[in-house]
Amino acid sequence: MLILHFIGLAMGLGTGFGNAFLGAAAAKMSKDDAIRFRLNTLVLSYMGHVGIALLLISGFYMITPYWQSLSSMPLLMVKLALVLVLIILISLLSIAGKKAKNGDAENQFKKMAILGKLTLLVAIAIVVVAVNVFH
Repeated sequence: MLILHFIGLAMGLGTGFGNAFLGAAAAKMSKDDAIRFRLNTLVLSYMGHVGIALLLISGFYMITPYWQSLSSMPLLMVKLALVLVLIILISLLSIAGKKAKNGDAENQFKKMAILGKLTLLVAIAIVVVAVNVFH
């Protein structure tokens, strides 16, 4: 399960970092080219969704022994809260991506840029907290 967890982590964080670099590349393009480019890069979100699914499935399996002692592990509770925030942010990104495909691309990509940065920061924070909880 730990291997699946790390694969999910690589897929999820890879999507976040990939979108950050692709966003930087799109910023150097003309408005119309950037919109077409960003619409084509939305396919990366599927990799992120698979990654988060692997993380959730493997994470819930691996956390089973800790449920009884959860109240005495504040960092683990912080990690779980951050995972919940991450799921909400990913859901908002998915909604914005669908709206972008349906014709409101410019406005949605502005929202997605902010949400994407927050998502990447939350994901990195989850990794840092997890390392501190489980050394």
